[in-house]
Amino acid sequence: MSVEKLLKFAASRRCTILGIGPMSRTCVEVSVDIANKYDVPIMLIASRRQIDSPSFGGGYVNNWTTSEFANFVESRDQKANVVLARDHGGPWQNLLEISEKMTLAKSMESCKRSYENDIDSGLSILHIDPSVDPSKSLNVNEILDRIYDLYEHCWAYAQRTGKQIAFEIGTEEQSGGTNTPAELEYVLEMMKRFTMSNKLPMPHFVVIQSGTRVMELRNVGSFDSPIRVSGELPVAIQIPLMIDICKKYGVFMKEHNTDYLSDEALSWHPRLGIHSANVAPEFGAAESMALIDCLERNRLNHLSDEFVRIVVDSNKWLKWMLPNSDASNREKAMIAGHYCFSTVEGSRLIALATEDLARLGINLDNVLRNAVERAIMRYLVCFRIITTV
Repeated sequence: MSVEKLLKFAASRRCTILGIGPMSRTCVEVSVDIANKYDVPIMLIASRRQIDSPSFGGGYVNNWTTSEFANFVESRDQKANVVLARDHGGPWQNLLEISEKMTLAKSMESCKRSYENDIDSGLSILHIDPSVDPSKSLNVNEILDRIYDLYEHCWAYAQRTGKQIAFEIGTEEQSGGTNTPAELEYVLEMMKRFTMSNKLPMPHFVVIQSGTRVMELRNVGSFDSPIRVSGELPVAIQIPLMIDICKKYGVFMKEHNTDYLSDEALSWHPRLGIHSANVAPEFGAAESMALIDCLERNRLNHLSDEFVRIVVDSNKWLKWMLPNSDASNREKAMIAGHYCFSTVEGSRLIALATEDLARLGINLDNVLRNAVERAIMRYLVCFRIITTV
């Protein structure tokens, strides 16, 4: 599906488009199947840590390269309802560039090559996000300068190769708070000047801080808070102001870290006019929870305990923990289990679990698919993408 067709659907349905992080092969399969079953558009938003080619560090999702991932989705997406997007595609957004302690110049060159691979593979939305720098905190003008460089490079490459691409920009990590209208106005005004002077298109999406942030198994941002946060406008006032600014510049609002919000909060997204929202960790956690619960319910605790051990030993849960967290090892495995599905140990364990459960008449693949589907459907219904189930 083209980006323009995606946006026309959103306008006609007055819905919020869902961007799904491809947390696992199961998550990708379910996302594509739902899009085709209900004939609705879905974005798959792959971060560089999830999907990238080996020369750029690879990814943890099914050990797919970017082209393998894109080819798999295309072969399964019979109605062409899935839009492939790169999420957080800037420098130091993968483990290789961090572990090798690349300079800014080398990391920028690496991510440019990764973007070229994205374009060659058929990804049609590129998130330009150079907000990460291991050596210092960046101000907005430094980030914008890096956006300009990457933006111009990607557009020129797409033009040379005859590919259609659209851009999403972001200038900061999600904090759980909100942007001010003045901050957004400044970023979009500077982008307008840059694109006009270089005869480039404006970005289709801009990431806006709307009070969302995921930690552990919940959203700790202010969006869903019943208590007004000091120094912030209430969401019901702030977001319409931001959307008005977006309309002024012909750009669509993108929200990140939408996971774990209540149904009521999610249902407000299309009412407030939020154009698009990304969800990722919640879908990975849904699959990990289903795996652990299924093993425990069927007295295969030795396998569930082994899965917990594999995940805890991986330390992939560390980045998601709140200060002074009292999360159990079981909860840590739910938070970060998806990182381990395609490792040697994780793959072996899931194969054993599949065999043991099959002897009990239980199809583990169906159990995991159903759990992920339920989690995704909650968003599609609340966002008004699907109106009848």
